[in-house]
Amino acid sequence: MNELKLTLESVDPVQFWGTNNEHYELIKNAFPKLKVVARGNEVKVLGDDQELKGFEQKYNQLLGHLEQYSSLTPNDVESILVSKKAQVAADNGTEKPANTGGGGEVIVFGTNGLMVKARTANQRKMVDSIGKNDVLFAIGPAGTGKTYTAVALAVRALKNKEIKRIILTRPAVEAGENLGFLPGDLKEKVDPYLRPLYDALDDMIPAEKLKTYIENRTIEIAPLAFMRGRTLDNCFVILDEAQNSTDLQLKMFLTRMGPSAKFIVTGDVTQIDLPKKQMSGLHNALRILDDIPGIEIIYLNGDDVVRHKLVKRILKAYGDIQ
Repeated sequence: MNELKLTLESVDPVQFWGTNNEHYELIKNAFPKLKVVARGNEVKVLGDDQELKGFEQKYNQLLGHLEQYSSLTPNDVESILVSKKAQVAADNGTEKPANTGGGGEVIVFGTNGLMVKARTANQRKMVDSIGKNDVLFAIGPAGTGKTYTAVALAVRALKNKEIKRIILTRPAVEAGENLGFLPGDLKEKVDPYLRPLYDALDDMIPAEKLKTYIENRTIEIAPLAFMRGRTLDNCFVILDEAQNSTDLQLKMFLTRMGPSAKFIVTGDVTQIDLPKKQMSGLHNALRILDDIPGIEIIYLNGDDVVRHKLVKRILKAYGDIQ
């Protein structure tokens, strides 16, 4: 076993290793075959030569980033380490193929080396838009990645400490079925409606950390009705399936916005599950909010479908896309 000694000379060790050693843990996890010991500005690493060379390369890249930008976020650390993490995942046969293709930079690094990217032109527009606008509407048919991309943007903001909380909400409307009485407490009754949001989070946050986030309300997942009367500030809020909200519900939701919040509204106007006599509030919102500065509306289409290739053919058959 060989030893590598490194010194942090020109940067603050707290900035390099992260608050509560968050960056240190990410680095250690990326090099499981090495023993990494950090004390102040001294670093000692034990392992074989090949692993040590890889560690030193990534260490120098991290150090260079901090020196150049005077900042190093957890997402920066994961971005620099990703080639190593992806190789470890591939070697273990655990790397997930979904959402790893397409151009553009990685939005967030998920579990098992998963790289969540904006894979289409309109998904990349979503990434660009949320940096310039505080309210974003992402409208498109099933399978266009609008919810998944929105959740990735929220997780990235949380990891980079740009916000303190994520709030994910949907109208509790049954998709053409009468589910009847659901057993259990309130959480157990509403969870089936919110399952797609949990599925996206499962890809992006390790299970134990996600459980902690939900328990301490860093991440809150709740039906739309629970938003009434609240002020949502210093958080990233996503309203999913907005086509199933009424005009009053959507107005109520949008007016919950605090001074330091980001809102994303996703919806599919071809899949409205409201009762026949109930109008969707999404149509009216898209009409009256179109020209307001700080609000952008992005329409996704068949070119953005990222599910199985048959999904695009099915949507064409139903006339939802051209």
